[in-house]
Amino acid sequence: MYFKPAYILIIFFTIIVDYCAGILIQNSTGATRKLYLILSLVTNIGVLAFYKYFNFLVGNLNFLASAVHAPQIPLLNIILPLGLSFHTFQAMSYTIEVYRGNQKCEKHLGIYSLYVMFYPQMVAGPIERPQHILPQLHRVNKFISKNLVTGLFLMAIGLFKKVVIADRLGLFVDPVFANPHSHTAFDLLLATYFFAFQIYCDFSGYSDMAIGAALVLGIHLMQNFNMPYLSKNIAEFWKRWHISLSTWFRDYLYIPLGGNRVSFSITCLNLLIVFAISGLWHGASWKYLAWGGIHGCLIVGYHLLKKFRLTIKGLTYFNWLITFNMVCLAWIFFRADNVMDGWYIFKKIFTTLRFTYSSNSIMTSKEAWYCIIIIIGLMMGEWRLRNSSEFTKRKKIIITCGLGIICYFLGIFNETQFIYFQF
Repeated sequence: MYFKPAYILIIFFTIIVDYCAGILIQNSTGATRKLYLILSLVTNIGVLAFYKYFNFLVGNLNFLASAVHAPQIPLLNIILPLGLSFHTFQAMSYTIEVYRGNQKCEKHLGIYSLYVMFYPQMVAGPIERPQHILPQLHRVNKFISKNLVTGLFLMAIGLFKKVVIADRLGLFVDPVFANPHSHTAFDLLLATYFFAFQIYCDFSGYSDMAIGAALVLGIHLMQNFNMPYLSKNIAEFWKRWHISLSTWFRDYLYIPLGGNRVSFSITCLNLLIVFAISGLWHGASWKYLAWGGIHGCLIVGYHLLKKFRLTIKGLTYFNWLITFNMVCLAWIFFRADNVMDGWYIFKKIFTTLRFTYSSNSIMTSKEAWYCIIIIIGLMMGEWRLRNSSEFTKRKKIIITCGLGIICYFLGIFNETQFIYFQF
């Protein structure tokens, strides 16, 4: 509402529609149940499509129309509501689970509204399932000091990843991707690696803060990231990266399309469809579709290697290195301003890469080297920080205070946006 007060009406509208749909689905039989589900899904997808994709679709239609001198369709002066993609998907999972019989309809309007609007994860996830959250919202939570300490501990880790690592990396990434033609191939490559950790620390840091804030209230949210850059193949990466979204697409799109129960060629087609839609879910732009398509092709390629038993087993570090670099190179199209810039960066890295310094090179900055050291420390220490059972309550309090002080002095009030809201 601080962003745009009237947009709260969008959430109220979808909450009323889905609340009524859940009750009607449970109390109906046969084709009527499916009709109510379809009406709910059409409403949610329609709202999302209007605000997120209308101008994108019209812009592309106008481009085609200009080629044949057809009249142009006017664009609408609308802004995407913050977090619409996240809480829309969470709302859809509710009606789908009620339809499948995995969740009873929620008859308490306030509890259902809280399920959709639970503040820690409303605007950027994790995207929760009703079976996991609704029972917790009905439970009366007593104060537990362990939840408070662990929750603040997770929030401090997330804030550190966001403010100290992600925002610092953005100081080097943004200028390079804003004007890739004026930078060397080596700087483009380094900025690509920096962005990989920028988006990870920004997004996983937000998830850590959401999980921690919920835990302070006694609510347990699902883990959304599990050290994805340590994956040994691309399929494992998507089991570790944005887990709540990847499982959402698996359960509500990939499996209904047939999953791996159909022929191998149809399975590959399903994977390409899922990753293309996943790319567009991240943003209304051809560059996100390209990024999703690249990952779809990588997943299909991995399954082809498995089918013909061409995967290399035992070479853990080699498999990790290949996977990590493929993921980083795919990030180029996600971060670039457009597909053409992404292709230019990708091509320049592979055709003119030289380890030379220039006066404006990233490597001439001491802060860049500090960032590299912090990234190495993150890779080495995150597992231990996550494994909070190793830390006593006293240690957690000390670490929380220490991280909080560091975040304060490194610019917690610089008002740097959550990275997904910048694209």
